[in-house]
Amino acid sequence: MEEVRLSPLRQISVKSSLSGRSTPRGSPRVHSSGRTPPRREGRGGGGAVQWFRSSRLVYWLLLITLWTYLGFYVQSRWAHDNENKVEFLRFGGKLRKDVVVHVDVDKSKGMGSVANETSDALVSVTPAKDDAGVNKKRTDVSLSKKDDVASRRSLSSRRKTRKASRTSRSKHKVSKAVESKALEDEQDPQLPMTNATYANLLGPFGSLEDKVLEWSPHRRSGTCDRKSDFKRLVWSRRFVLLFHELSMTGAPISMMELASELLSCGATVSAVVLSRRGGLMQELTRRRIKVVEDKGELSFKTAMKADLIIAGSAVCTSWIDQYMNHHPAGGSQIAWWIMENRREYFDRAKPVLDRVKMLIFLSESQSKQWLTWCEEEHIRLRSQPVIVPLSVNDELAFVAGIPSSLNTPTLSPEKMREKRQTLRESVRTELGLTDADMLVMSLSSINPGKGQLLLLESVSLALAEREQGAQRNHKGTVWKEKVNPSRKHRLRGSSRQMQSTSLTLDNAAGRQKQELKLLLGSVGSKSNKVEYVKEMLSFLSSNGNLSKSIIWTPATTRVASLYSAADVYVTNSQGVGETFGRVTIEAMAYGLTVVGTDAGGTKEIVEHNVTGLLHPMGRLGNKDLAHNLLFLLRNQDARRQMGIEGRKKVEKMYMKQHMYKRFVDVLVKCMRP
Repeated sequence: MEEVRLSPLRQISVKSSLSGRSTPRGSPRVHSSGRTPPRREGRGGGGAVQWFRSSRLVYWLLLITLWTYLGFYVQSRWAHDNENKVEFLRFGGKLRKDVVVHVDVDKSKGMGSVANETSDALVSVTPAKDDAGVNKKRTDVSLSKKDDVASRRSLSSRRKTRKASRTSRSKHKVSKAVESKALEDEQDPQLPMTNATYANLLGPFGSLEDKVLEWSPHRRSGTCDRKSDFKRLVWSRRFVLLFHELSMTGAPISMMELASELLSCGATVSAVVLSRRGGLMQELTRRRIKVVEDKGELSFKTAMKADLIIAGSAVCTSWIDQYMNHHPAGGSQIAWWIMENRREYFDRAKPVLDRVKMLIFLSESQSKQWLTWCEEEHIRLRSQPVIVPLSVNDELAFVAGIPSSLNTPTLSPEKMREKRQTLRESVRTELGLTDADMLVMSLSSINPGKGQLLLLESVSLALAEREQGAQRNHKGTVWKEKVNPSRKHRLRGSSRQMQSTSLTLDNAAGRQKQELKLLLGSVGSKSNKVEYVKEMLSFLSSNGNLSKSIIWTPATTRVASLYSAADVYVTNSQGVGETFGRVTIEAMAYGLTVVGTDAGGTKEIVEHNVTGLLHPMGRLGNKDLAHNLLFLLRNQDARRQMGIEGRKKVEKMYMKQHMYKRFVDVLVKCMRP
């Protein structure tokens, strides 16, 4: 029995030594009767809390995770949301000028375009600032010079020692700004607002368009079709879009709209811009399209992480070659959307045509032409090219009254057609046109390939022929007045009635004073050719009467008001013709009759005598073009009917859903699984 008693005593002694008690559990305790052992009851309820406090490693890992998530969130908001950059620099409801100046100075070193993007955000919160690019730069300088003495004293000693170098750099930037301004002036000779030699410069009409329509493209919130295969394929994927420039022409605008569609469908998009010239940088910022800061090493790293790279011009050859030299397997990521159709572009692109994953063309004629050139140069492509024609974007379709994703119960297609008619009347009033006048329009960049000079010559021929016809009719009327009194007794009642009716119609047409007006666009575009513009101005100065029928308008992306006001659109592309003709389908969507050259993509889109009229290229086609314009001027019913047929064709073949349905094939074949 003693051995049996010794065993529990040993256990008790060990347990008591571990627990810190001086007496065994079974021995009598000396304490007051009112004292209770709370420690024993507390262990059962707070064990989890004590375990968490003792596990400091879990505690620190949780803090690090939260801090990392917060850092990534702030960084992503800073990188993708330019409108909130100013809010990050605020405290107490006031703008921290010292930080703003620091950001501008740092971003202006070697990254002028990014500095411009930041300056746009600053100007947008500052009232009464000019919209011109040069004035924005001057505004930024004035903002940075508003620092008081206290902010100047807060400069570090390192900045003070580099004051001289910074001053020299600022002088160098000022000289660059002056040189760029001089190049702009040289690029496009400035047209005065009112000039009897060069005609008038009117527009753009963006503010009038917003006022009449009571809607603006700035209010759009994404137009992705959530049920489409395109959305399913691009969701959460990374894309790099390669812009060759930012001019307001077909290729950059098409790439910008593709980027907007990808973003609205949940993709991540980065834009690599090879040339910053043009006026689309502000529009890219408004659409929240991230532009990579450079076109070298950083763009290559961004492209390597992308699921697909889409290059938007044959001019992107140099970047594609450098990228594949940097990343040999990069050709499998590239889908090359070529939008040019001239031999010089093929010669530039041919070194890398067989190294990219796929070529994308706009029309059948362009595809056949490039494949013929590839056969001549013995170039074997990696895959069969795909044809993806352009489309009418949602904003233009919405204003035109065509059903789109932007329609709402209050802004139905029927309601928008009524508003477009009101917009047409307002813009034509601003242009000084009557209901009887026929407005002919051409909005392409001014260069020999677009044939604006030939269009001026054709309009001059049409006006001269119309004047000669009016003089012949006047002489015939005078001769009839002399002869008819002697033959009055020979005229029967019906024939006399027909003659009087025809004379009444001629007099009515004379009272309406129907005129032919030509609207030429893209004044100020970076793609305009200086010498060609000078030839056009010289032609106008030598034909003084012609300038009365010419109206100039600046380059702009707000073209819905111009399409609404016009009656006929002219695509007078030369060489091998227009590659596709984005403006052609846009004009047809607004019910305009299209007059174009019988070549290239225009021949595929425009059906002669059904949706428009075609004429030969070159000066040999000037006479036919003049006759086509006169025919449309004299036959309003035929003009309206062609416009109706053209609109039907666009709704059937060239809407956004048609374009992205074809793009699905490209994504399936080219994108990483």
